[in-house]
Amino acid sequence: MAVVSALVRRPLEQVSGLLRRRFHRSAPAALQMTVRDAINQGMDEELERDEKVFLLGEEVAQYDGAYKVSRGLWKKYGDKRIIDTPISEMGFAGIAVGAAMAGLRPICEFMTFNFSMQAIDQVINSAAKTYYMSGGLQNVPIVFRGPNGASAGVAAQHSQCFAAWYGHCPGLKVVSPWNAEDAKGLIKSAIRDNNPVVMLENELMYGVAFEFPQEAQSKDFLIPIGKAKIERQGTHITVVAHSRPVGHCVEAAAVLAKEGIECEVINMRTIRPMDIETIEASVMKTNHLVTVEGGWPQFGVGAEICARIMEGPAFNFLDAPAVRVTGTDVPMPYAKILEDNCVPQVKDIIFAIKKTLNI
Repeated sequence: MAVVSALVRRPLEQVSGLLRRRFHRSAPAALQMTVRDAINQGMDEELERDEKVFLLGEEVAQYDGAYKVSRGLWKKYGDKRIIDTPISEMGFAGIAVGAAMAGLRPICEFMTFNFSMQAIDQVINSAAKTYYMSGGLQNVPIVFRGPNGASAGVAAQHSQCFAAWYGHCPGLKVVSPWNAEDAKGLIKSAIRDNNPVVMLENELMYGVAFEFPQEAQSKDFLIPIGKAKIERQGTHITVVAHSRPVGHCVEAAAVLAKEGIECEVINMRTIRPMDIETIEASVMKTNHLVTVEGGWPQFGVGAEICARIMEGPAFNFLDAPAVRVTGTDVPMPYAKILEDNCVPQVKDIIFAIKKTLNI
C-alpha cells in the first residue's frame, strides 16, 4: 500500500515514464524462417532480379513443387519461367544445360537427387566439362538442386547421399546447406555463378525453422561458395559436418559442454571447392578431428577431409587419429529401427568424440 500511495502522490508524467521504462525492456523476437521458405525466397528474388533465370522440373509449377519449395512462383512468373516437365530427367536436364549454353540461367530441380542418376551424363559430360573443353569460351551457368541423402521410410533407392559423387567431379561446384540462412545465401550465389552448381538440400530440413538474421533478409544477401562457417567455438576437438548432421553436431556439443568438453563445430556449407583452410586452422587449435556425414564411408566427404589434413600442415598438430562418423555401409533399409541405425545419431557423434579424446 505504501508503494501505491507513493505513486499516487508523484506527478503523472513521472509515473508514465516509469511504466514506459518497464514495458520496453524486452528485445523484439528474432524472425523465424523454414529452410523451404528460405530457398523459395532466394529463388523468388533472383527470378525478379534477372529475367534470364527460370525454374524447370517435375511438378514445380502448378503443384507448387513436390515439397512446396516453389510455392507461389508459377502464379507470379507464369508458364515461361516456371516450367513443369515430363518424368524424364535426362530430357529436361539436357534442355536446361542447352538453355544455359545459350545464355539463360536455369534452375533444374530433381525431385530427389537419386533421380539425377537418370541425367548424370548431362550433369557431368555436358555441364561440368564444357567450360574446360571449350577453352574457357563457353560458360554453363546452371543450378541443379533438390533433396539429397536419407529422408524417412523411403528405403534404398530414395535415400542416397550424392555429396561425394558430385564433389569428385572437376567443373562442378557443390554446396550443401544446413539452416535457412545457408539455404538462401547459397541458392542466390549458385544462381549468380557462371559455373554449374549442384545444391544438395535435405528433405527432413525443409520444414525446420531457424532464426533468420537481419542481414539474410536483404535481397543482396549472398554466402560465398567455398567458405565454411564455424557454428560453435571450441578448444578441445574439431567436428566437421555438412547438411542435416551439422544440427546433430551442435546438439552433441551442447551435451558435451556440460561435461567440460568444448567442441568446435564447423558447417562446411560447400563440398567443392572445400574450405580446407578453416578446418586446418581449427585442427591446429584443438589438435583433434571428427568428421560427420550421412553418406557411405568409402571414398566419402570425411575421407577426403582426413586425407587433406594428413597431407597438409595440420597433420603434425593432431594428438590422436582423426575419426569419421558416417552412414552405415549398406543400402538403406526400409524398417525404421534399421534405418535409425544406418544414419548418424547424436549418440554416435558423442561416442566418436569421447573415443578421439580418449575419455
